[in-house]
Amino acid sequence: MVSYDEPLDEDPIDAGATDAPVRRDAFGDPPDIEVGGGYIAKAIGSTHKSSYPPIDDYAFLSDCETSCLIARNGAVEWMCLPRPDAPSVFGAMLDRSAGHFRVGPYGVNVPAARRYLPGGLIVETTWQTDTGWLIVRDALVLGAWHNNDKRSRTYRRTPIDWDAEHILLRTVKCVSGVIELEVNCEPAFDYHRTPVVWEYTGEVYEQATAGGSPDCPTLTLTTDLRLGLEGREARARTRMREGDEVFVALSWSVLPPPRTYAEAAEKMWATTEYWRQWITLGKFPDHPWRGYLQRSALTLKGLTYAPTGALLAASTTSLPETPGGERNWDYRYSWVRDSSFALWGLYTLGLNREADDFFAFLSDACTSDNGADIPLQVLYGVGGEREITESQLDHLHGYDGASPVRIGNGAYNQEQHDIWGILLDSVYLHVKSRQQVPESLWPMLLRQVEAAIAHWREPDRSMWEVRGEPQHFTSSKVFCWVALDRGAQLAEMHGELDYAKKWADLADEIRNDILEHGVNADGVFTQIYGGDGLDASLLLVPLVRFLPPEDPRVRATVLAIADDLTEQGLVLRYRTDTTDDGMLGAEGTFTICSFWLVSALVEIGEVDRARRLCERLLGYASPLELYAEELDPRTGRHLGNFPQAFTHLALINALTHVIRAEQHTEVGAFRAAHRTA
Repeated sequence: MVSYDEPLDEDPIDAGATDAPVRRDAFGDPPDIEVGGGYIAKAIGSTHKSSYPPIDDYAFLSDCETSCLIARNGAVEWMCLPRPDAPSVFGAMLDRSAGHFRVGPYGVNVPAARRYLPGGLIVETTWQTDTGWLIVRDALVLGAWHNNDKRSRTYRRTPIDWDAEHILLRTVKCVSGVIELEVNCEPAFDYHRTPVVWEYTGEVYEQATAGGSPDCPTLTLTTDLRLGLEGREARARTRMREGDEVFVALSWSVLPPPRTYAEAAEKMWATTEYWRQWITLGKFPDHPWRGYLQRSALTLKGLTYAPTGALLAASTTSLPETPGGERNWDYRYSWVRDSSFALWGLYTLGLNREADDFFAFLSDACTSDNGADIPLQVLYGVGGEREITESQLDHLHGYDGASPVRIGNGAYNQEQHDIWGILLDSVYLHVKSRQQVPESLWPMLLRQVEAAIAHWREPDRSMWEVRGEPQHFTSSKVFCWVALDRGAQLAEMHGELDYAKKWADLADEIRNDILEHGVNADGVFTQIYGGDGLDASLLLVPLVRFLPPEDPRVRATVLAIADDLTEQGLVLRYRTDTTDDGMLGAEGTFTICSFWLVSALVEIGEVDRARRLCERLLGYASPLELYAEELDPRTGRHLGNFPQAFTHLALINALTHVIRAEQHTEVGAFRAAHRTA
């Protein structure tokens, strides 16, 4: 945005003039209460024992066509093929009998260490047993572009040098002593609804293939071990000595898997090279938080679907927002809002190439086969599908008993009026440095501004997709203003001066309406017109430059949310007891909202308070520096789908805000996008 690539902030304790941020590298041992920003995470009641790993225990892998989650014990517990929104082939994350794929030492489930190799999405797990040490590396393989004899049936964007090879590769090396290694591959097709049949397809025991119904993918397991087939499971076990190296490759396309460890090592190196070449395109500050920024950028890249340019909200479905609760949603789709926000985050780090593909994806989605215009909707399938019918999988237990398990998402046909402004802001941010609007984009942009003009006075369900009755949400009106404001600037760039003048005047009209109806007597922006409730989305008011950060109404709103819409200092979306969202039960604090508060606090000059909240939020990161959608403020437990694009994009902007502020870079200077003076 003009705007969003600058900071936001929040803090649970009063920030006096003498307060100093807690330094992670400070000498000595500061008290936990100081490091925790005034709060100590603690369990309430008895400790909960579960056979399910904590959500933040999972590692995330991607080849930009599919993804998987690997538990700390070395088991792949979530993977959908051939697309990330397809039915699962490994689903133990949602039901312990719904399929897994483990590689690790026999009888040991807790590794000595686990990390991402720097600069990429390759996970390295180090195991120690009573008799030796073992290192396992896991990756979804990327290699040279391979559709050279005929065109791809699924790839719609401009081909690049690299492409997914449709292989999950796992290499193993014994680095000390003697280790007994075991491999267990037990797929469960179609969310554990279709039986699996294994058969040998190699010369001896080195390869086996699993199949189900004609609609299911075919999985081929290739290794330099000896496979055994036991019912729905393929197994291998061997004793490894120091220096021994083996590999296991699971593939699901006609591309050949590796046949030797040397070939496997070459594919692992190529995958490492892809990710490092990509991350090197970014601009990252020389700062202790550099690693968090890079990990978030890599996560956002991993959530893209390269064949179409779509960007997923998350890689999972039905991870609960409340332990054992019913707020369980399918996020394996491309939301216009989430994707546009994610592009802002990548743009902040100089990684703006993904925007071209996403805008092309939207252009495809908004045009019918005969060339007719189709209205923009809230979300799409990663292939551009418009109907995302929601249903429940009652045969699955659900993560730690949280039911129902949902697939599809009924929000696809909701009225959400923020999407036009968020998209136009993203486009404006992307093209402003070029001072030229691509001719192919202009018709789509024109339609979005016209949609905002037609509907801004109507109620909607807000960016939070409430399932209660539509309301006049203030933040939706703000983003309708953004649509007209950015539209005016884009029109001026495109030489459409009449549109620019007309839309600028309408932007002023919308702003006046919001200031009349969306601000209460205390000068605080309210969740809905005429109400008194708070909404965390209003932290975006200064970030989208609706008002300058020094405006007293901005400051009052930011501080009201920091003080009254928080639990243990972390930000809620809204109060569920006063918001008709059509659901029962409470929810955790939304991590994106807490990062928005960091940025907003910086905007209003509360930099110390922002830094303390930011450090606290970084302390909640998973061991691999990933985030789910929400946090339990009492325990620090991650809740909701994982990893969440929304959270990682807000992290990028929050950290960048704090870093720039502390480096005395000017932030918060108000620049209305459609003004030229």
